[in-house]
Amino acid sequence: MPNWILVVDFGSQVTQLIARRIREKNIYCELIPYTKLTLTLLNKNRPSGIILSGSPASVNDPQAPLVSEKIFFENIPILGICYGMQLIAKAFGGLVKKTSKREYGDTIIQIINNSSINPNRWHINSNQNVWMSHGDSLSNLPEQFDSFIKSTDNNYVGITNENKKIFGLQFHPEVFHTKDGNLIIQKFIIDVCKCKQTWTMKTFKNDAINSLKQTIKKKKVLCALSGGVDSSVTALLLNQAIGSQLQCVFVDHGLLRKNEKEEICKFFQSKKNLNFSCVDSSKQFLEILKNVTDPEIKRKLIGSEFIKVFEKEAKKYRDIKFLAQGTLYPDIIESRSVLGGPSVTIKSHHNVGGLPEKMNLELVEPLKSLFKDEVRVLGKELGLDDHIRNRHPFPGPGLAIRVIGKVTKERLTILREADKIYMDLLKKENLYDEIWQAFCVLLPVKTVGVMGDSRSYENVCALRAVTSTDGMTADIYSFDHNFLKKVSTSIINQVEGINRVVYDTTSKPPGTIEWE
Repeated sequence: MPNWILVVDFGSQVTQLIARRIREKNIYCELIPYTKLTLTLLNKNRPSGIILSGSPASVNDPQAPLVSEKIFFENIPILGICYGMQLIAKAFGGLVKKTSKREYGDTIIQIINNSSINPNRWHINSNQNVWMSHGDSLSNLPEQFDSFIKSTDNNYVGITNENKKIFGLQFHPEVFHTKDGNLIIQKFIIDVCKCKQTWTMKTFKNDAINSLKQTIKKKKVLCALSGGVDSSVTALLLNQAIGSQLQCVFVDHGLLRKNEKEEICKFFQSKKNLNFSCVDSSKQFLEILKNVTDPEIKRKLIGSEFIKVFEKEAKKYRDIKFLAQGTLYPDIIESRSVLGGPSVTIKSHHNVGGLPEKMNLELVEPLKSLFKDEVRVLGKELGLDDHIRNRHPFPGPGLAIRVIGKVTKERLTILREADKIYMDLLKKENLYDEIWQAFCVLLPVKTVGVMGDSRSYENVCALRAVTSTDGMTADIYSFDHNFLKKVSTSIINQVEGINRVVYDTTSKPPGTIEWE
């Protein structure tokens, strides 16, 4: 397969952003853990270029994640980022040492020489803003390499071997905070690697359908259809690939938003060419969550219980071998290391880290390499209705992770009522489509209030609203103060059990979008 980029993961939490930047240019890429990078792999399916990611490790650690140095002599263009640059430097005899002063965050760099990956407007002696995150630095330049960027502390920040087409950057061009970082990646993949911009969601759709046909053959698939954009796109993709071999099942786990079950079931039951059924399992989910407060345990219990329900449902139909899920790339990144890479687990998504080790059904996850915005585009290619395609993300564990602490019917009811008021006002004020995700959180604290000239001691409700493109990073949505006042007043006046409303102003990072 010509015309593609291989991204090698050494455990950085922003490795997936490298893949995003490449795909934004309509160029296909694959991301693999460093343990999978072998000469056999390169010879079998030669990429147009290789990008080595950052890492929380040091190249000087005894157990440092390493790759064969032979890859640097395969005549494939290579770009090393942060740890990736240090790996290149060490392979060619450079010296990497722990820095006396750690560089983290916004940093000024100086362009001292030309390079094939410098943006056109990066003139020699100009200063540029980039984002750093490292504890080691290159103290001695490796043989056959030139320096083309330095920091204000005169550290080597950019190195190049133009003959071998090998480049190293100490900063992270993939993150939004590096001005012109996107242009650097573009220069590497298009100018250096000579990739053509031909990869689209239409291409992905056709490839995915062919792959599903080859994997599933004549077997049947049970699709976990929640009604969100991810599972809905999964269902439509499978429906085009295998038609009547697909059985979609919606599970009411008792943790849905107000009227959600009725709305989703009505919509999918109207799709005459789709095998669809609805299962009420609310009692058993609420039972397993009784007195559980730890969010990781909640997620794992819910993930495991979902599998039990789906395996039970699969027995109703003959020859079901596969379970299809709308798992996305960010789910995998946060739940476990990407394809076995060494990155840190942030939280277990119910459909990834929450799954039991042994299952009777094989997983089919056709969207697991995509980001949310890519899935929405794919949904449009598949003809998915806009009101489903543009829905805000809703977590598989549902309101269980928005009721902080113990999950009870009473607390779920309170949260449902508050969330409905919030969503309705967002839509009424034409704000819903401007926001990536918005929801209410019921806190495990009560506060004193005055209602009707009487003392009240009731729950606190937190409002959350963020903007994002892929869910991996997010900024808070800046509401008009009058809107927040309107939401707060409406919730307190209409929802019995809440007497205080607050707004969460935390971006991601440092916070995650969901509270649990």
